[in-house]
Amino acid sequence: MTDTHAQDLAARYVALWNEPDAELRRKAVQALWAEDGVHILHPPQELREAAAELGFGAPTLEAHGYEALELRVTRAYEEFVAPGQYVFRLGAPAVALRDVVKLHWEMVPAGGGEALGGGLEILVVGEDGRITADYQFPG
Repeated sequence: MTDTHAQDLAARYVALWNEPDAELRRKAVQALWAEDGVHILHPPQELREAAAELGFGAPTLEAHGYEALELRVTRAYEEFVAPGQYVFRLGAPAVALRDVVKLHWEMVPAGGGEALGGGLEILVVGEDGRITADYQFPG
């Protein structure tokens, strides 16, 4: 994958999380991810601590397949973007290395301003250019 393709993928990926139209979100999920693609979220600290208190190792949060991926994106949209407070944007140019794309994203006030949050995304891309695995590290 070239850096140009990585930039395009990163732009479409971040735009998805800001998409207000449910049907367009659904189509974008199917265009971005492979049918059996997975989104794996590094759990928030409080969830890791709660699991440890119960004697469990760090939990894994996964959305696998189109239906689960669409639900994951929709929930994030409803929590952060729909109320009109925040939007997501790329934090730095995406970088490609073979079948892996690294991108940084930021959550910023909808009216503009400094980033209030963000994270690192590692995307593993299949031969067809769609995401097979998406590792998200907020913070």
